[in-house]
Amino acid sequence: MSLSKIQTRLVAQKNQTNAFGKYKYRSLEDINDALKPHLKEFNYSLVLSDEMKLIGDRYYLVATATLYDESMKVIATNSAFAREELSKKGMDTAQLTGATSSYARKYALNGLFAIDDTKDADSMDNSKHITKQDYKTVSKSTDQEKLQYKAQFMTECEKHGVNR
Repeated sequence: MSLSKIQTRLVAQKNQTNAFGKYKYRSLEDINDALKPHLKEFNYSLVLSDEMKLIGDRYYLVATATLYDESMKVIATNSAFAREELSKKGMDTAQLTGATSSYARKYALNGLFAIDDTKDADSMDNSKHITKQDYKTVSKSTDQEKLQYKAQFMTECEKHGVNR
């Protein structure tokens, strides 16, 4: 019952600005700051944890947010997946893993506490329009590999209770 109260009351402002993309966003820290008074009010604890999962030939970081009551009974839990880039300019591997963890944890909290991100840049379709010529240049084996990889990923998500 109290979880639904937190979900309806929680307002996590988008206090950060991406200067390059010129959009506002909320960080993991912004969500945690907005959440702490609600956790205190209901005497709840929140634990965030990470796990690495090999899916196909790529590793994914699975962040899990678990909400506990004062007797340490689990109220609710939610997980989110994020994949590390193979490399990112200006970041070493530890920084890359940390950024991936923050991203996955943010979305685990979004799901657990029903934080609406419909206006985030992350929800925009930034893919280019694929032309017939583009499609012709992609080999069938590459398409098959992509389908196989997607199937493995979806199977792993379902195994862990993650819906599309």
